[in-house]
Formats: sequence, C-alpha cells, structure tokens
Amino acid sequence: MSSLGIEFQNNMNEDKTALYFTTNQLKGCSTDFIKGLEKNEEGAHKVTLQYPCLYPVLKQCCIGETRKQLLVTRYSMCKDLNTPILEELVKLRAEKAALLGYPTHSDFILDARMAKTKDTVKNFLSDMVSKMKGPLETEFDGFLKIKERECAENGENFSGDIQPWDIYHYMQVVEKENYSVDTELLKEYFPMNLVTKGLLQIYQDIFNLRFEEVKDAPVWHNEVQLFSVFDKTSDAFLGQFYMDLHPRDGKYGHAAVFGLQPGCMKPEGERQPAVCALVCNFTAATADKPSLLYHSEVETYFHEFGHAMHQICSQTEHTYFSGTAVERDFVEAPSQMLENWCWEKESLKMMSGHYKDGSPIPDELLEKLVNSKLANVATTTCRQLVFGLFDQDIHTRDTADTAQCFSNAHRLVMGNPAPEGTNFAAQFGHMAGGYDAQYYGYMWSEVYSEDMFQSVFKDSGVLSTEAGQKYRRCILQPGGSVDAFDMLRNMLGREPNSEAFFKAKGFA
Repeated sequence: MSSLGIEFQNNMNEDKTALYFTTNQLKGCSTDFIKGLEKNEEGAHKVTLQYPCLYPVLKQCCIGETRKQLLVTRYSMCKDLNTPILEELVKLRAEKAALLGYPTHSDFILDARMAKTKDTVKNFLSDMVSKMKGPLETEFDGFLKIKERECAENGENFSGDIQPWDIYHYMQVVEKENYSVDTELLKEYFPMNLVTKGLLQIYQDIFNLRFEEVKDAPVWHNEVQLFSVFDKTSDAFLGQFYMDLHPRDGKYGHAAVFGLQPGCMKPEGERQPAVCALVCNFTAATADKPSLLYHSEVETYFHEFGHAMHQICSQTEHTYFSGTAVERDFVEAPSQMLENWCWEKESLKMMSGHYKDGSPIPDELLEKLVNSKLANVATTTCRQLVFGLFDQDIHTRDTADTAQCFSNAHRLVMGNPAPEGTNFAAQFGHMAGGYDAQYYGYMWSEVYSEDMFQSVFKDSGVLSTEAGQKYRRCILQPGGSVDAFDMLRNMLGREPNSEAFFKAKGFA
C-alpha cells in the first residue's frame, strides 16, 4: 500500500498537462498574470494545472468555456493512471480492516480518533450538510444573478445553473462586488519578503521563540532556507525548519510540512531536536515584480507554518507521539486556529506593505478584507463536506467506483454532479497520502480551533505572549502524548463545544 501511495503522488508531481488559450479566452485575467505565461508559436498562452496557473484562471476568467475546459482537465488529471491505484488501495484497506476484525476501513481508522466511530462522523457530516443547505442556496442565487449578467456581456448562453467550473469565479466576483475586495490590488500589499518577515516575527512573539537563519547550510535547492529555533527565555535549542516556497518541475505540488527528524529523548538522556520542512508552491518573482501572494496564500502560509511549530515545540519523550502525531481528526486544529491571525488587523499590518514603497494597507481596504471573512462561507464549507462524505463513502465499502462516488457526494451537497467523464479522486492526494477515512477531520477540527481562538486569544489579544505560552504548553508541547479532548479541556478550562464555530461562520 505504501508503494501505491508513492506511485499515486509521483504521477501527480510528474504531470505536465497544459492547455493553450488566446488572450480573448482569458478575458478577466490580470495583465500581469497573462504576461507571465509562456506562449507557443501561434501566440497562445500556456496554462498548466499547477496552482499558480490554475486558480488565477478559475477565479478571474469571465469566459465560462475557458474555465470549463481548465477545470474538466484538472478533474481528469492522472485519471487513467491513478484511478486504478486508488481503487486498489480501497480494496486493500478493506481487506486489512477485515483481517484485524473491523467491519470497514473507516471503523479501523476511527477507533483511534477523537470521533471513535463511523456513525459519529456520518452524523457530524450530515448535520453540517443540513445546516448549510439554506445558506448555500442563498449564495448560489447570488452567483446566478452575476452569471446571467456576465453571459449577456460575453455572448455566452446562460444555463440557469451553477456548474463546478463557475464556483471559484463567482466567489471572487462576490468578494469584489459585495465586499469591495480587489484581490489583485490586495496582493500588491503582500510581497513574499514582507509576509515572511512578519510571519516569523508573529510566531516568535506569541510563542516566545527566537529564529536564526543558518547561512550556507547544505540544502536541496538554492532557494531553500534553514532556520534554527530557540526558546527565547531559556535559550534552549528546540529544532530546525527548512523553507522551500516556490514551484519547480518535479516538486511536490501542494503545501505541506514534512517531518524529517522527530523530537524525543535519547537513551542517554539528551533531547533529539525536531527537524521539518515547510514545502509550498507560491508564485515566483517575475522580472519586474517580486513574488506577490493572494490573501488566501497568506492564510495557507500561516497555516502550514503552524504545523512546523507543532513539530518543533512538542517536547515528548517518545518519537511515536512527537509533533503532529495527535489524533488525525485533531491534527489540523492547531494550524486552523492560527489562520485567524490572517484576519486580524493587528497581525495583518505586521506582515504586509506595498511592494513598491512598503506603505501599509489602507484602512478602508483592510476593513473590507476583514469583513470579507464571511464571504461565500457556505460554499467553502460545503466543498469540504463533499470531500469528507466522499472519503467516508469509499472507505465504508469493500470496493468503490471512485468517480461515481465522488459525483454522488458532489450532487448531494452542491446540487449537481461532478463534470461527466472526470474523476477528481484521481488527483485527490489526501486519499493516497494518509488522510483515508479522515478527511472529515478538517471540518471536525475547525470546530475546536474556533473554540480555542475565541476563548483564549480573542479577548487577550492575538499578540499576547501569555496566551501563546498557554497554547504552546497545553496544545503544542504534549504532541500526541495526551488525548486531544484532554488537551482542549486543559486549554479551555471546560468542555469544548461548537458555539464559537457557528459564530465565526455568521450562523450563530
């Protein structure tokens, strides 16, 4: 099974699929983006399936046919290679669970998770789908009005419905028109160098840490940096992290933190420091502009760096419990909580400044950004529910038609099936990368991440070292050596609940 998972991921990393579009077909995309694309001999622009190309087109392009071609191609990525791999994995996981005395793979996996049973997960996801149905319909009604207007402007037929290739685009239009957030203007205030500087400072301040770059360290690419981490009070060496932030051929195509050496106590009584690598794929600098990040990318950066701190700040005795080795349905909660720093004015000001002169984000634009946190919240939540339901579906079966299962989940939650002839599951890396029967955990852990943020940091301040030290002591330091519910009780001083989650989503 391990070799199948590696093969699945390698197929994705090595995919070189690209489409070519004329400038007119990319109508709505920014001039800077189009200018940065390669051209073929006919002058058409090359658009790959990698995130720095994919999302700008899906979000900005107002030509529905272009978005459709791109999304259908992305949803078909590695279909012929990875579909049989994933379906073989589903079969083997079911066989393994049966040998161990479990009815399904989901039962086997959840036995050691916070949720404990597949029925608990099923009820959790079903309850979320039910609560999101009304808000999703409201958001889609707004999307339809925009789509009807754009179709008339661009001479396209209005289908009267919202298709999967429409969603990213109309989410962005809503942000721009209803919340007046111009994402292209906003990213001018998030140059990579200032975001990185501010991010590192914020983490050092709230967790009482000190980072030092290791100059001339042996690295696997000249863009990679290595940092050592020390406790600011005791000066104790805690560990090291690498940062590899930009895409290149053959590189892992998403954003993640990889543990390279777990922290633990050695037999002779000395501590082995943790070492990890932060791997991302943020747009690289061009000849006339530095790397500029969308706010969503800043959020991703902050989230993944939280995983790095979880690896390094844990102080467990055994490697088995080191770092992020918590229950899988809690592993995202610490980093999800830290995403809130990307929506607070005080912290946003620390990691932003116009790339030309360093001037701060105008107060009006900053206010609009903060208010936009509630934009499209039902649509975003429901997309996560699709993935969670699909994951549970295939892992409560002995065998699965993964394309059909994904389309069924998409229809149940979003109201329409996945594009015909595609199989999103073939490029759904989580299903071959350790999240099998556990994707619900993103939503599950978000419930608890909001409880921690609202209860501990919201009142005391996002830069409170006292709150950060408590968080480091109660949540990060134990690694997986303490049950997640017990860590939450220690942090909150009470039983955790979902009130803060629905309040944060605007549904309280």
